[in-house]
Amino acid sequence: MNITKEQIDDLNAVVKVAITKDDYQEKVDTILKDYRKQANIPGFRKGQVPMGLIKKQYGKAVLVDEVNKLLQDNLNKYLTEEKLDVLGNPLPKQQDGFDWDNDEFAFEFELGLAPDFKVNLKTKKAITQYKIVADKKMVDEQVERIQKQYGKLISKTEAGKTDEVSGVFKNEAEEIDNKTTIELDKIKSKKAIDVLVGKKVGDVVSIKTKGLFKEDYLLPSALGITKEKAEKLNVEVSFTIEEINERESAELNQELFDKLFGEGNIKSEKELKARIKEDSEKQFEQQADQKLLNDITERLIDETKFELPTEFLKKWIQVSGENPLSEDEASEEYEKSEKGLRYQLIEGRIINENDLQVQFDELKEFAKGFIKSQMAQYGHLSPTEEELENVATRVMGNQEEVKRMSEQLMSQKLLDLYKEKANLKVKEVSYDNFIKDAYK
Repeated sequence: MNITKEQIDDLNAVVKVAITKDDYQEKVDTILKDYRKQANIPGFRKGQVPMGLIKKQYGKAVLVDEVNKLLQDNLNKYLTEEKLDVLGNPLPKQQDGFDWDNDEFAFEFELGLAPDFKVNLKTKKAITQYKIVADKKMVDEQVERIQKQYGKLISKTEAGKTDEVSGVFKNEAEEIDNKTTIELDKIKSKKAIDVLVGKKVGDVVSIKTKGLFKEDYLLPSALGITKEKAEKLNVEVSFTIEEINERESAELNQELFDKLFGEGNIKSEKELKARIKEDSEKQFEQQADQKLLNDITERLIDETKFELPTEFLKKWIQVSGENPLSEDEASEEYEKSEKGLRYQLIEGRIINENDLQVQFDELKEFAKGFIKSQMAQYGHLSPTEEELENVATRVMGNQEEVKRMSEQLMSQKLLDLYKEKANLKVKEVSYDNFIKDAYK
């Protein structure tokens, strides 16, 4: 077998594979002999079928199969040994007059080659790294929410402006029939407040859905409908009042502190607010980091210039899927995926040049940290090392989970690298201003 490469240009090449009878005949003969031993053909005893008949019946199929195996194995080996960085997979070229009855075969494959380029993390313009702080207003609101959440309900006969009212929303035409509890201080519509305040259990009122709540996300759950439907909805719904309660806020005392953070960990309102601020800013850091990662990705794609083997990639997209695409469909798909492909190449170059690797031991520690945070969400704040080890071992036995966590850990390593080497400017903002500034 002989394999040679013809370089078309920096991004395209053709690999030619020549296969002779000596490369495949021994293997083909061995398989046909096995077929002869097992063949069950009327008029012949098992194992006594003439080899000529076996070759006539199975020879071509066995030959094609073995030649294709040779091609696949040796082509992959060649690409690895020659260290060719290919995009997609080699594409076989159509050959006129190809004949499987010949003893020697010649195949040609088109290659799309990865471009050579450099990545400069020091982008021309500085990228904003947001530091989100939990301001006094936010901390005070969170304390108030906690007090309400852990407070007690006092039954009332008549609804006041800050009460919780339970009941059923209905609108037959829109197929709305949902039992829910609404907090009147979260209602935006003055007309709705005027209609509800002073009402009693058993009363039925009519309310318009548009602009009902201060926060839009409350409407879908209140009506029991999808977010998409809620965004377009502008109808009147009936609300039958079944229960009215005033929520008395819990006292900020040691009993509440222990319930929230474990016995003795928080001992005063000041410590509570400090803890809320710290925990909130940790959560905000994840959002800020994701924003930073997205912004750096966009900037690197924009500033790292290189050509791609576009025509090759379009042809590869056309034939590589489960169902073949037309030329126009393949071009459209290429346009959608080009940006992602560019970043894959950029990211791969950054990982290689900075020797970023995910080791098994650090992946296991990363898994433990993730498991610990998950446990904390369900109230298990202090798992033992043995518990974490046992769960992590089970998780590491799941290849899908290992792949997912490896990607997350590599993203973290990239983020750490960007924070160290990229051209960044830190901007300290409140959460509300972060949302306005970052996603305007």
